[in-house]
Amino acid sequence: MRLGEIVTAGILALFSIFLMVESAKLDVGYITGEGPGGGAWPFWLSAIMLICTGFIAYNWYRKTSPPSQSSEPVLDSYGMKSFLYVAGGLLGFIALIDIISMYGAMAVFLVYYVRFLGRHSWLLTLILAIALPIAFFFFFEGLMRITMPKGLEFTEPFYNILYDIIY
Repeated sequence: MRLGEIVTAGILALFSIFLMVESAKLDVGYITGEGPGGGAWPFWLSAIMLICTGFIAYNWYRKTSPPSQSSEPVLDSYGMKSFLYVAGGLLGFIALIDIISMYGAMAVFLVYYVRFLGRHSWLLTLILAIALPIAFFFFFEGLMRITMPKGLEFTEPFYNILYDIIY
């Protein structure tokens, strides 16, 4: 666990720095009359993630967190099984984006994760699987003006209804 904690913090720190460098190729500040520049959100979220990895490394060094004091393996057989279920679900999510859109893939992933992995009720599952993708649609498409992948043409009528609400 101790080694896993610092390795994970290091990988996340490197990934944060990479994202900060890449997003800094766009404007990361506020553009008058337009709002945040194209790189603002990724840059500042990556900066926050980098700061958090610094805290993880500091706690690891001081041995103040439970993982930094543990000699247990990072993943036991149950942990590996859970990891593979979630990783498989994420791969499925990514594979579905070009077919049924970002929001459709999000709905399918939520059904898989909440109902089948989380074993929650169908009512909660359907509420989350319908409400969250629609909320994210209005956030990204309406508020942020960021277009997400819409998938194949058969999804277009649904998005036309949502665009009518925005515009």
